[in-house]
Amino acid sequence: MNWNGAYSVLMHNEHTSHHSHEAQSHDHGPGRTVERTCDVAVVGGSAAGLAAALQLGRQDRSVIVIDAGEPRNAPAAHMHGYLGHEGLPPSDLVAIGRAEVRQFGVEVIDGRVVDAKRDDELIRLALTGGSTVVARRIVIATGLVDVLPEIEGLREHWGSDVIHCPFCHGYEVRDRKVAMVVTSPLGLHPAGLFRHLTDDLTLVLHGDVEADEPGIVRLADAGVRIIDGSVARLVDDSNGSLVAIELVDGTSLDVDAVAVSPRFRVRAEPFSSLDLKMTDDLGLGRAIETDQTGATSAYGVFAAGNVTNPSAQVLNAASDGALVGAFVAFSLATEDLDNEATSSGNREDWERRYEGDVMWSGRPNPALVDQVADLSPGTALDVGAGEGGDAVWLAEHGWAVTASDISQNALRRIAAVSSERGLPIDLLHADANAVDSFGGRAFDLVTAHYASIPRTADDRAVHNMIDAVAPGGTLLVVGHDLEPMRQPIDTTTASRPFDPDAYVRVDDVRAVLESNEEWSIVVDEIRERPQADDRPNHHIHDIVLRAMRGDG
Repeated sequence: MNWNGAYSVLMHNEHTSHHSHEAQSHDHGPGRTVERTCDVAVVGGSAAGLAAALQLGRQDRSVIVIDAGEPRNAPAAHMHGYLGHEGLPPSDLVAIGRAEVRQFGVEVIDGRVVDAKRDDELIRLALTGGSTVVARRIVIATGLVDVLPEIEGLREHWGSDVIHCPFCHGYEVRDRKVAMVVTSPLGLHPAGLFRHLTDDLTLVLHGDVEADEPGIVRLADAGVRIIDGSVARLVDDSNGSLVAIELVDGTSLDVDAVAVSPRFRVRAEPFSSLDLKMTDDLGLGRAIETDQTGATSAYGVFAAGNVTNPSAQVLNAASDGALVGAFVAFSLATEDLDNEATSSGNREDWERRYEGDVMWSGRPNPALVDQVADLSPGTALDVGAGEGGDAVWLAEHGWAVTASDISQNALRRIAAVSSERGLPIDLLHADANAVDSFGGRAFDLVTAHYASIPRTADDRAVHNMIDAVAPGGTLLVVGHDLEPMRQPIDTTTASRPFDPDAYVRVDDVRAVLESNEEWSIVVDEIRERPQADDRPNHHIHDIVLRAMRGDG
């Protein structure tokens, strides 16, 4: 197809394809700043946020989860009351949740939102490090911070010997010596539960609580010991284990555990400019007010989990996130229906990024040049062609090239270069994740370099690429070695712009090939990438996978 024919496909084909990056300047690291576009940005990547993201990812929405890595239950070694995950470490639940949402192309990026602003019908989130995320909807699932009483040693034992919820950790202190440090009348609320769990319960009236309050009198009549006095500090033994509390008058009380009812502060500061309505402060703190769908007072802004219900356990927070995610999906679908449109946040993300300056150098990727050198030119499909560095090189070396990409703007750039150089490159606006994305055509070479194709649970894009290889043909897939991009970062100063594990990985392609006897893997290795002269080499190693399809 020449350029004139390609323009017709470019303007009218409803399918879209996914973008590939040139290695020399592609960077998933925290140093690069970009503006991302998506259907939904979820701020907070614990139970509520990941549950919302899972619902939305399974509705084929583009979702970016921004997680600062500060879950409320981080001090706890285990979580309880979560059916199917009883006793699981909180970090394990997050790891499981991340793996599950990434199956559906949901990105989970390490980062921190520092500001949120309205941008017409969109919401613009500013991240540490300078990147931004623009979304049609946001879900605030940032949770809260427990504000503990100012008692020496209390914070050091928080989440282990110092607890607050009898449902979360009461069973672990049953029949033990427990002191409830009561700082307000609301702190009496769980006293009956703790009394049932242990016969050795002491109430210490540390704050503004009168000893003659009816609730306290009732507990005293039931045999609970009442001490009217403030706590000075917690006392440890030589191994650092809690053994006692010391009052300001010097009195010491032997204990195995301490229960407190802390105040809380929801993590809503970055969203102050959105003028969210907050609940009344009933003595412990305020939360974001929502309706039954999770919608806040600001259009397009939803909230879920502890940021709206501070008393929710992990299971309840996840349930709330799933419910809110479903309502966000309904909200987007209704808006699309009203506008008679079918939206694609992923396509819009790449269209916006190709509206600006040229992103890549125009040079071919070195792995392509190396791996194709011994092949006889034939037909080639470049999946996620970007600005066409690889497609142009192939065409210059005698290949009949079809370049596909999700972005019309990217294809226009390839068209301009091919026209300038007199190269007959066919352009295909095709979605690697669509059904029959490449029109049933078969190519002697199918290549994808650093392709940002969202993963799907059924590996549809991988199968589409494999099916596009003719008998006797070659599949060449090159991706970054992802381990350096998985290392923790300091989210107080930086944010990652992408989540490479949410995109089709070389590992995914290899797994499908190894399950198919028709294929033989010729090259599968990690290679050091040559340093480009004009750009820093953020990713030192690539994974090169080359396979051949049998003639049968």
